[in-house]
Formats: sequence, C-alpha cells, structure tokens
Amino acid sequence: MNKLTLSLQFAKFPESALHRAALPRHKVMRWLRAALQSDAELTVRIVDAAEGQALNRDYRKKDYATNVLTFDYTQEPVVTADLVLCAPVVAKEAEEQGKTLEEHYAHLLVHGALHAQGWDHDEDEDAQVMELRESDIMARLGFDNPY
Repeated sequence: MNKLTLSLQFAKFPESALHRAALPRHKVMRWLRAALQSDAELTVRIVDAAEGQALNRDYRKKDYATNVLTFDYTQEPVVTADLVLCAPVVAKEAEEQGKTLEEHYAHLLVHGALHAQGWDHDEDEDAQVMELRESDIMARLGFDNPY
C-alpha cells in the first residue's frame, strides 16, 4: 500500500458540519489511496462558494465556483497536490445527480487524485480513458458508476 500523508481542512461556513460528517478522515484516506499509484502528500480543503470562485478565477481565469480544483506540484518521486472542493457546488451536483453527498465526494476525490498524477480529460479520448479509470476505482470502492 502506498504511503499517504493527508491534511484534511474545512473552511468555516454555515453548512461545514454537514460536509465534515460526509468526509470522515478514514474514508477520505481510503478513497484517495484507491486512486493513487505512488506515495503522496495531499491537502484536501473543503471551501465555501466565495473561496472556490476566487481560486478558480485567480488560477484558471474562470469566474465561477467549480466542484474540484487540483493544484498538482510534483508527480515523482512523491505526488504532492492540493485538492480544493467547493461544498455548495458538490452538494448541488449530488442532489441533481441523485447521489449521496458521500458518494459524490468520493468520486471527486478520486477524480482530483488522478489529475494530481497527470491524468487529464481535455481531449475526448483522454476523457474516455480517465472516466473508465474513475469508474473502475469507484466500483472497487463499492460505489456505482459515477457517469
């Protein structure tokens, strides 16, 4: 099993307790480990819409809050990255997709961990390969196909 050093952070916002309850540390570790192919040092931060929008605007030049942002720093010999998940966006998407909050967080953490390792979905072929990988990981974790 790969070594994972995790910093799990929750910004202060009105619904933070609900999101903290959906993300027990042992489950977050399990979900991330399932997606990692090497040792990793990851920070997972759960933020409100304002922080999510500011980060997406400042770093991606897109002025809206998105579900997950991956800031990858190194891939070898250790994967180092920050995964920032925007709680209101995740909650809205989970409801729209008929998923539990836990299930959607699991998928987005797997998705972000794959990005941290160099996976991408900008091209159609890359997107299909990445989605297949995500679906396989989610199945091994006991979740339905996220797509």
